[in-house]
Amino acid sequence: MKVMKYFGSLDQGTTSTKFIVFNQDGKVIEKHQQEFTQYFPNEFSVEHDPEEIWESVVNCIEEVNKVFSIDQLDSIGITNQRETTLAWRKSTGKVLHNALVWQDTRTQDICDELKNMDQLDDDLSKTGLPIATYFSLSKILWLLRNVNDVQQAKLDDDLCFGTIDSWLIYKFTGNHVTDVTNASRTLLMDLNSLTWLDSVIKLLDIPKNALPAIKPSLFSYGTNKKILKNVPITAVLGDQQASLFGHNCISTGDVKNTYGTGCFALTNTGSEIVNSNNGLLSTVAYQQEGSKPQYALEGSVSIAGAAVQWLRDNLNIIKDSSEVESLAMSVKDNGDVYFVPAFSGLFSPHWDETARGVLVGLSRFSNKSHIARAVLESVAYQSYELLESMEKDIGITFDTVNVDGGMVDNNLLMQFQSDIFDKKIISQDTNEITALGAGAASYLFVNNLPLNMSSFITQSKTWNPNIDKHKRDNYISKWYKAISKAKQWT
Repeated sequence: MKVMKYFGSLDQGTTSTKFIVFNQDGKVIEKHQQEFTQYFPNEFSVEHDPEEIWESVVNCIEEVNKVFSIDQLDSIGITNQRETTLAWRKSTGKVLHNALVWQDTRTQDICDELKNMDQLDDDLSKTGLPIATYFSLSKILWLLRNVNDVQQAKLDDDLCFGTIDSWLIYKFTGNHVTDVTNASRTLLMDLNSLTWLDSVIKLLDIPKNALPAIKPSLFSYGTNKKILKNVPITAVLGDQQASLFGHNCISTGDVKNTYGTGCFALTNTGSEIVNSNNGLLSTVAYQQEGSKPQYALEGSVSIAGAAVQWLRDNLNIIKDSSEVESLAMSVKDNGDVYFVPAFSGLFSPHWDETARGVLVGLSRFSNKSHIARAVLESVAYQSYELLESMEKDIGITFDTVNVDGGMVDNNLLMQFQSDIFDKKIISQDTNEITALGAGAASYLFVNNLPLNMSSFITQSKTWNPNIDKHKRDNYISKWYKAISKAKQWT
């Protein structure tokens, strides 16, 4: 008789935390999810309370443990929102300021300052990232310059900086570490050597001992007797890298797109670092202890599902996010209305922090259904730009794209995405692909198994392009016209 094995995944996202137990076939056995507060001190700032995040983590694990004894788990993987940055005291764990979320743009002045420092150019080019508020470096500098408690902790040699993975591992184990995928999003790590850029840290007066030690993604991070019942944490992956792994995109040229708060497309580039000429990011896909890292190209869009929330919360066009599809389907097309959700600028491939959201093409004929449709279609157009840039950078044409995220349930969007991509789209049977990727990575590592997800995932649904070429070309042309209206607004 087959003895079933289990593994856990802690998925700490931008708006909620989940703890999920999977069996060795990749099926969800038990799950608990908890949302936490989003703080908006002003129009530029987005913050999280790190202690509230930690409480949500503990609550999720404890709620699952009431139903499924987690001491049955072989291992636990952690996946997390990336770039979000916080500071705490090493000796006590006292948080020194709310975490600055990846969407936070208050550090634009610091980024402008960094862009004017010519002596940084060569070193920062080693990170694979552009200078932008998105990444952790400017957030670290803002905390150092603006928070008295951070300055005092620095003087006391008692300061920790970290992304959310570092915070959680510290709370679980007391160790101050991060994994290579999260470190690669800080604008402070050399992609080749997988080490911090000492010259940049010294020039900007960042205390190196306040930064976490960089470890492989698949690595024995430790245990926690009280909360985790001594089940080992053996994988840490940033959320988009966990999704890439979860889709089994382990060969060069495999590509996935995640539709969440934002949109994130990644393609595996193997052991080669591909430097983009088309506005994409070079990043680490994952690394197993004792092995060379695998790299990826990434395109990041800041506003996708968040645009639907905007329709709901700011415009009150819908009462629930699930209503957007039926509202959009009540009209035959977008009525020539286009929406560019550049609420905090444009990320890949444009990198224009001065852009702002625009709604164009309105006439007396336009109504809320056309606006809803334009919002959904904006997600497809932005994703199209990412895929187009990838194909240019790596010189291949994708046949299929793996997709995941909450918006995959929107059939109208997925069909339109297939039409605009002019490619087959494949979703997986589970809608927890990010959590599955991190959890399965931990399970494969602790059991010394090949890094392959084929036994954990099954294909769920496919969409194939079904649109007239002339209509498709016209749609894309109008989208680029709309993008031009959004740029250089501020």
